Amino acid sequence: MKPRSSRAIVALVLLIVAAGAGYYFWLRMETPNPAERYRTATLVRGDLTQMASANGTLNPVMLVTVGTQVSGTVKKWYADFNDHVKQGQILLELDPALYQAQVRQSEAGLASAQSQLKLAQANDERARALFKQQYVTRQDLDTSDQAAAAARAQVALARAQLDHDRINLAYTVIRSPVSGVVVSRQVDVGQTVAASFQTPTLFTIAQDLSKMQIDSSYAEADVGSIRVGQPVVFRVDAYPDRSFKGVVRQVRLNPTTQQNVVTYDVVVTVDNPDLILMPGMTAYVNIIVATRQNALLVPNAALRFRPTEAAAQRAAGDGSGLGKAGVAGTVYVLDQGKPKAVGVRIGITDNRNTELLAGNIKAGDAVIVEDRQPPVKAPSGPGMRLF
Repeated sequence: MKPRSSRAIVALVLLIVAAGAGYYFWLRMETPNPAERYRTATLVRGDLTQMASANGTLNPVMLVTVGTQVSGTVKKWYADFNDHVKQGQILLELDPALYQAQVRQSEAGLASAQSQLKLAQANDERARALFKQQYVTRQDLDTSDQAAAAARAQVALARAQLDHDRINLAYTVIRSPVSGVVVSRQVDVGQTVAASFQTPTLFTIAQDLSKMQIDSSYAEADVGSIRVGQPVVFRVDAYPDRSFKGVVRQVRLNPTTQQNVVTYDVVVTVDNPDLILMPGMTAYVNIIVATRQNALLVPNAALRFRPTEAAAQRAAGDGSGLGKAGVAGTVYVLDQGKPKAVGVRIGITDNRNTELLAGNIKAGDAVIVEDRQPPVKAPSGPGMRLF
């Protein structure tokens, strides 16, 4: 072999060795320390509260709408927004002129019927006397009796019409059916209200604003864990730094379906002694469905974490010590610098931490919650065409 060829082969070998060494050191530099690559969290014990959340609207427990049974023009009103009223108190008056005229007409009709009755009764008594003396026939007596009976019926009809017109006249004065606070007044002086097939609403009265309720809509996935008597914590936009308490009073069976989403109305009873909660406010409701004390807590990020390496994904999970209660889950711990799967059973959650019921893991152990190394992207350029 020529000396020049030998030197070329030696140079090529040295180049390959140098390239391999460089690639090795480059991998060492690019591959981070497992302690730096993975962010971990330590398992601790603490109290946990699971809540079911939804939005709702504050309403009075008893809300009465006051309408009118007769039509007319508003003559005067005696109650306005936020006024406290008593049961039977006058709220509004309609113009009574038309109904007063009807009452007078009915009174005249009753007087005419009563006079006709007197005449019919006199004729009937006269016919009976003549019949005893055989001056009139039985047919004449029967006709007289029928005329007297018809006159009595006309008096009863006229009296009923008078009672009807007097009641309509009394309806021109609108009175409060309950004691409470006027929430809304929907009429003004001079406005004409027409009582036809649907009674018009004049006032809305809240019977007691110190007792309120929240009507909230919960999805069918949450309603199964809601029970009557469960405690409730809620907030309103008017007092963002203050939380209020309530109790579940009713889970109504009537479902509401919108865009294939089924919800149920959950009614929450709320005490409002300071009267600071107003009807119509939006409430952000949290129903406490379960609580745990001194539970072993794992961050939800650890339950969502999955390693990117194929070797770690194929690692055998350690499921020793699992019970039957709870839902199966998996967390990962560092074992010799690589993620190792550990099977666990989980319980309730507050959307940040979850209760660990069983698994070969204890308080003080570290679980992986994040992989800081970005995933390797596959080359997107065109490949080599093979012939």
